[in-house]
Amino acid sequence: MKRLGGRAWLMLVAALFAASPAFAQTNDPNLTPEQIDCLSKATAATAADCLKPGGGGGGAGGSGAGASVGLPDMLVDLFANPGGPSAPSTTSPPSTVPPSSVPVPTPNPQRGDGGQASASDPASSTPSPPAPPPNQASPQGTALAVAPRAIEGAFVPDEVLVTVDGGPAVAQAVAQSFGLDIRSQRQSLLLGTSLVRYGIPDGRPVPIVLAQLAGDGRTTAREPNHIYELQQAAAAPNFAFQRIALDEAEANGENVGIAVIDTALDDTHPALKDVIAGEFDAMPGVKITARDHATSVAGLIAGKGAFKGMAPGAKIFHARAFEGGKSNMGIILDALDWAAAQDVRIVNMSFVGPKNALLDQACRAARARGLILVAAAGNNGPGAPYGYPAAYNGVIAVTATDAKDALMKQANRGPYVYVSAPGVDLMAPVGGGVDLVTGTSFAAAVVSGAIANILHKSPDRSADWVEKALADTAVDLGEKGRDADFGFGLINTKAAEAVKE
Repeated sequence: MKRLGGRAWLMLVAALFAASPAFAQTNDPNLTPEQIDCLSKATAATAADCLKPGGGGGGAGGSGAGASVGLPDMLVDLFANPGGPSAPSTTSPPSTVPPSSVPVPTPNPQRGDGGQASASDPASSTPSPPAPPPNQASPQGTALAVAPRAIEGAFVPDEVLVTVDGGPAVAQAVAQSFGLDIRSQRQSLLLGTSLVRYGIPDGRPVPIVLAQLAGDGRTTAREPNHIYELQQAAAAPNFAFQRIALDEAEANGENVGIAVIDTALDDTHPALKDVIAGEFDAMPGVKITARDHATSVAGLIAGKGAFKGMAPGAKIFHARAFEGGKSNMGIILDALDWAAAQDVRIVNMSFVGPKNALLDQACRAARARGLILVAAAGNNGPGAPYGYPAAYNGVIAVTATDAKDALMKQANRGPYVYVSAPGVDLMAPVGGGVDLVTGTSFAAAVVSGAIANILHKSPDRSADWVEKALADTAVDLGEKGRDADFGFGLINTKAAEAVKE
């Protein structure tokens, strides 16, 4: 692979900093702590100074250690070699690919560096590259088709999700063109095309790979594998029935199927006996460490016996898609496809993450199939970004209130918030017993249960009708009309059930 001299390297780094501030973070082992600190504060004009021997000066307190820094191999592939095909690197960057059995690595939010850059020649010398072996030419599709975009939110640092117009042969051809590995591939029911999870074995940043793939007509969508988190806050009798105007004695969700995409759950819990109608593990091989969140969500929706949920008699179709409170877009899409193929009317999504075009497409397709999508608005505070999937059109975004109808302090705010429901200090089943739970996760479960009651009495109600009925009959809690805190207000199940066609 062609090496660049010191001056060319410094000019290139400065250009990259100007094009994409998201690349300022690095874990290059050749950099000194002072240089890394300097880079984190650098502008396009000053970035090059950080990388000079002893860099990190200019008031940053350079150490004078004189560490030489060369161009990481992964960047050379971004540019055509006027002298012919790029020569392969003589050293390979250490791989950061997580074990295949652990699809949710610990992410670095908004990080674009997929792994460590390889060691390279000192900036002061530019030796001629060795001739490339005939069968080791660099991938041909590595030119940038569009400018790299900044990526919001955390994501798997060495993977991208791509929809491909074609079967396995086309997916493999794309992998070869761009130097990627196929980690999984399947036909998506909701996306209506082949979904491929590509690994990036050479450490190229995710934004760079997405920009390279954008020019290939065989791909139809290209997205990061974003990380999503369950929405449970810190852990009285259940006051939810009274607050949402649902008669506990008459609550009934029989003949209504509800998909719950969540953690593993405790299906031996007495509250969930004979409640689980189907199960799907979207992350097989990953050890189960917790079951409480999904047990609480499913119990609040359809619990029975000593602990009664909002819609006893409803059938839960459970998809395990979270471990350690986290999941990624590829896993969630697997779970959504499975849910859409089951006999369900409602999909409960008590999790939040960044905006992702594939999730948007899947939610729109699910809604077009008549599914009612209910999601947690988020527990990240008033100044937090919008929470997805709740903020997508066609998804009922639920925020949490307490026993006095006050808004949960940690709740997200925004015009996407649709309705409110109890979600603070609710009594709910957990593994081995019951406990108090708080979060928009559980408010979403209350709304899913309330909708199941409506569908039990009126099975022909459409998703559009249910959404409008909840809004029209909600008890206004904040500013008059819909507002960014409470949405349309606290749901009123009895009033919604009474709405005429």
